[in-house]
Amino acid sequence: MLIRKGFVPLLAVFLATFFSPPVIVGQENPYFVAYDHYLEEPGNLEIEYFSTFGTQRGGNDFHAYWAEFEYGATAWWTTEFYLDGQTTFGDSTLFTGIRWENRVRPLKREHFINPVLYVEYEHKSGADKILKEGEGHDVEADFLTPNAEARREISNEMELKLILSSTFKGWNFTQNTLAAKDLSNSPWEFGYALGASRPLGLKASAKRCSFCRQNFIGGVEMYGGLGDRHHFGLHDTSHYVAPVLGWNLPSGWSVRISPGFGLNDNSHQFLLRWGITREITGFGSMVSRLFRGRQ
Repeated sequence: MLIRKGFVPLLAVFLATFFSPPVIVGQENPYFVAYDHYLEEPGNLEIEYFSTFGTQRGGNDFHAYWAEFEYGATAWWTTEFYLDGQTTFGDSTLFTGIRWENRVRPLKREHFINPVLYVEYEHKSGADKILKEGEGHDVEADFLTPNAEARREISNEMELKLILSSTFKGWNFTQNTLAAKDLSNSPWEFGYALGASRPLGLKASAKRCSFCRQNFIGGVEMYGGLGDRHHFGLHDTSHYVAPVLGWNLPSGWSVRISPGFGLNDNSHQFLLRWGITREITGFGSMVSRLFRGRQ
């Protein structure tokens, strides 16, 4: 059965963000794959929707999408829940899985290099196409399997990352090393992501404005697979480079867009990503007051 109802949670995202009150939003870096060292503020909830349109040689193009609910549990721990889905043109639309992500920052103060530890659990089908990272020997041809067949393959995967991020004179530089393992009898798979970004203007305007230069952040990211424990390296792996642009509005919304390009014959030739984010400040306090009021 095709789960077209996968659109329902995405609709809920838009309704929740539309009716929430305006907030003052911080600078969101524009990456889609790479992570930097900045965590969500404690007690804040960030609701996000992202899409990936991908071309497919030898098959139908696709549109993959995911909703994220990111919560600042503490000053050093951010936790995040994902819902994934996809539409393959000429095939079908279906829900493809869930993810639970946690990022921990072990060092309290800002340093020249700031490490973050990342742990994620994924429960997904073989039809998942969000391409949230590059890992192992994943290549374009893996996405040719029809949805009806691919959805029967279910994986439970643990993913670890070491994030090393620095900010210098307005620039952010980040390097992510990835190790992932299906919890069945499968070898560890590896990957990487690199990113660099900078606001178009470093001097804040004295007036509230939507199109000020400091509200825009541009950059680039590069990511791909590094094989597995038995065959580590670049052979039979895919790699991408993608310029990124983020627009942080004073109304509390953030918008991101990124056209990505495959760097070898194993990669999709073109990936277009876009996303929209809304932060709800003090969400944890609001929930706490709500439950106290019912006692």
